[in-house]
Amino acid sequence: MTDARRWMEHGTQLFLSGVDGLDDAGVAAPSGLPGWSRRHLLAHVAANAEALGNLVHWAETGEETPMYASSDARARGIEEGSQLPAATLLAWPRSSAEKLDAAMGSLSDEQWTQLIVTAQGRTVPATEIPWMRAREVCVHAVDLGTGVTFADLPADFLVALGNDIVGKRGAVPGVALRLEATDASAIWDLPGVDAAVSVAGPLADLVAYLSGRPHDLSTTDGSPVPVLPAWL
Repeated sequence: MTDARRWMEHGTQLFLSGVDGLDDAGVAAPSGLPGWSRRHLLAHVAANAEALGNLVHWAETGEETPMYASSDARARGIEEGSQLPAATLLAWPRSSAEKLDAAMGSLSDEQWTQLIVTAQGRTVPATEIPWMRAREVCVHAVDLGTGVTFADLPADFLVALGNDIVGKRGAVPGVALRLEATDASAIWDLPGVDAAVSVAGPLADLVAYLSGRPHDLSTTDGSPVPVLPAWL
């Protein structure tokens, strides 16, 4: 959990640094996520902190407090949040992140072992919460489009994220894939029905590719890399 807290703090600072540089026009600009403006991304990251705060409350009290009432409520909250005045919207990610960090800091060792349920329905110990938040803030710091790239994220976080994504992806339609980092000790194999395709490149590009973000990769024979299904 120590690593996850470190990654969470790093990603939070990257994200908030990007937010601090936005003006009203910048807030309204597109994000790196199809169909979402930066307004939607800001609302999502802020609301995610509050939703994870529900899980911290669950861990602290034993009272079942899901992240969201429903998937529809989650989507509605992002859309409504995206319509807030720019100044309010810009302040929300920082205030919600600070509140979440303070809540995490109050948990005892025993409370961190409390089982909670994620928005995807997985039952996990509360020690998973910092990782869930680290993943959100680190990846969305890139999606914010203010100059942060996957190369700005800690290498050990990128390896952990790659492991997490590969574990959730399963088979790739049509092909098997072997991904090998040229600048780190990381190799991932994704099963498929056809002959294996090899892709080698920088760790940051491999994880960007796995997460469905822009990258500069090709297969070892120079052909385009296969298109992957959505990650989440």
